[in-house]
Amino acid sequence: MKNEDYTQDFLNYLIIDRGLSVNTKENYAHDLNSFLQYLERMNHLKLTDVVREDLQTYLVYLYERNLNTKTVARHLSTIRALYDYLFIEQVLAENPCQLIENPKLGRKLPEVLSVNEVSQLLASFNNETPHEVRNKAMVELLYASGLRVSELLNLNLEDLYLEMSFIKCQGKGDKERLVPVGEVATQELQLYLEVARPRLLKKATKVLFLNRFGNPMTRQGFWKILKQQAQIAGIHKPLSPHKLRHSFATHLVENGADLRLVQEMLGHSDISTTQIYTHISKQHLRNVIEKNHPRALDRV
Repeated sequence: MKNEDYTQDFLNYLIIDRGLSVNTKENYAHDLNSFLQYLERMNHLKLTDVVREDLQTYLVYLYERNLNTKTVARHLSTIRALYDYLFIEQVLAENPCQLIENPKLGRKLPEVLSVNEVSQLLASFNNETPHEVRNKAMVELLYASGLRVSELLNLNLEDLYLEMSFIKCQGKGDKERLVPVGEVATQELQLYLEVARPRLLKKATKVLFLNRFGNPMTRQGFWKILKQQAQIAGIHKPLSPHKLRHSFATHLVENGADLRLVQEMLGHSDISTTQIYTHISKQHLRNVIEKNHPRALDRV
């Protein structure tokens, strides 16, 4: 059989036996076509004659075409699926993909707001209504503490220790932690408690942040508030509660905060999770140098 016959049988198997969509089949077909073209250039090498070294050479070839690691990993996944099929169908006695390791995907750095963008966002609140006071208090607290949105919305009145500028939150795995809160966020919280919350309160509840019906603020409700405020502030980046958490951590690291302290404030169980913010900080430094250093272009 020709190489094309094997791949066509495999593609039919994806549709008929595995029930994959036509679009998914086309994605497989695209990657396999690239592989078959490569085998043609390799002295018309047959699929059934390919060995592990041939596959490793093909991965190098893909990298030389400046494909990123994620794309190379996808190509390998397609080829691996093909050879799994050929092995199961007993076309092959051995699977050449068996000892091929997947490319290590680099962790995507989270996008953050700059310090100026955060200031721009916080300055856009006017505090003229109870809702505005509440909204600013929530955003100020989120950026000042690095809380997860679920931790923010689950806060109760008894979790506030504003006289000591601390709050208590319950994180993943029901682990409690104390998080310091800056002076500005503390003042905004006090204003909310004195002026806004009593006017939003409809029934007795310990929940800190309430919506206009007096019920606990929802994730969707807060997300909508944040999105609308970003538009008012003229911030065109997609904005989410988690992006403020990333911004909090990144700005701390950029200003020299100890990574262990940042880990504790974020509630990370493993410091390797926190270390991503050092990579963001280094990228920030590189961008500053490239933009401002007179000889940066000579070195890049």
